[in-house]
Amino acid sequence: MTVTESGRDSEDDRVVFLGIDGVPYSLVRDHPATFPNLHSLAERGAAGPIDSVVPPESSACWPALATGVNPGSTGVYGFQDRKRDSYETYVPTSDDVAATPIWDHVTDAGRDATVLNVPMTYPPSGTIQRHVSGFLSPSVEAAAADASTRCVLDQLGYRIDVDGGLGHRADLSAFLDDAHETLAARHRVFMHYLEADDWDLLFGVYMATDRVNHFLFGEYANEGPLADRFLSFYEQVDAFVGEVHDELAEDTTLVVASDHGFTMQHHEVHCNRWLSQNGWLPPAPDGETLADVAAESRAYSLIPGRFYLNLEGREPDGIVAPDEYDAVRAELAGELRDLIGPDGTPVCDRVVVGTDAFSGPYAGSAPDLVAIPTDGYDLKSGFSTDGPLFDVGPRTGMHTFDNALLFIDHPDAVIGDADLYDIAPTLCDLLGLPRPEAFEGTSLFT
Repeated sequence: MTVTESGRDSEDDRVVFLGIDGVPYSLVRDHPATFPNLHSLAERGAAGPIDSVVPPESSACWPALATGVNPGSTGVYGFQDRKRDSYETYVPTSDDVAATPIWDHVTDAGRDATVLNVPMTYPPSGTIQRHVSGFLSPSVEAAAADASTRCVLDQLGYRIDVDGGLGHRADLSAFLDDAHETLAARHRVFMHYLEADDWDLLFGVYMATDRVNHFLFGEYANEGPLADRFLSFYEQVDAFVGEVHDELAEDTTLVVASDHGFTMQHHEVHCNRWLSQNGWLPPAPDGETLADVAAESRAYSLIPGRFYLNLEGREPDGIVAPDEYDAVRAELAGELRDLIGPDGTPVCDRVVVGTDAFSGPYAGSAPDLVAIPTDGYDLKSGFSTDGPLFDVGPRTGMHTFDNALLFIDHPDAVIGDADLYDIAPTLCDLLGLPRPEAFEGTSLFT
């Protein structure tokens, strides 16, 4: 298998893409004994840290990775998005992803794609070879695009997600057990379709990794009592990656990636409370929805760290005049940069201006500012402005923009200053498909 300037030279070449949601590159790098298969893959091919997207939240990350375009073109900015010309919010689904994912490009080329457990793909597509949607699917039955696939899921004891409620218990043993069982059920289905050997692209995501990181990253970082169990979980993840690789034929390249990094979390920061305390929006002690805090405000926030001015002519009750927009946005950005946490460190590592990060037909729904937090500060929304600004919850791990990972089992790949947008064009090259002009990234074979 060789790579030419125009991409892969054989339409028969195939790809298995394995997503390991939220796994930081540094975790793999620092523990070769825990990740022997990934380290072996790196020795044969290429590996390195890559950047995520703004904001680094899975519901924005996976559509960007799969389509190769930013949220201004996918139309999805977070788990909760704001309806245009309204203070109502909604939870985006695959119906709201406006850009074309890589598996549709494969299908349009007359080839076959199997897609398993990718977040933000519910409801599943009925136009590709087979599809099992991921996170936010209401049930296993609803996740399967057809009866045949549904039957396989039932037979193999498939699970959509880890029971996050178990992570809120003082004893995390049951949570870890559930994470192992969910991971194993996912892997059984992956291996079943891998062995079917009837696809050109198999694109699957292990999401239990993100769940384990949220509730146990602190144990790992602090060498707590459950640190060994945390690493044992990842030994199983790596073993499953090895089993997948061992099944692959010579014409198939394995690509492994995460959608964002992870680090230890010290404080939750309630952004709408901060806005209220600093005169940006009126108090709403019992607020439950965006409408409770948005009216008569100068600004409001949605998770994670997205800030919107209450702009006249854009929001229903906007009070920030268009000719004051730049000045007010700069004022808010400056106050965010000056926000200091209980540890005496800045809460925000940087503040991104929306027009610098987002472009495309849905840029009109973009946040005006996105705060990228300093490691340790997790930016929350919530619509009650009553209560502490800084808080501590059950989660000890948080997403990061940097330190996502990418492994490509091909000696010609070069992972330098890469990000999520580079994955889709790289997959196109590996599959011998033309790269759509819409792609914002660059193939790692160029």
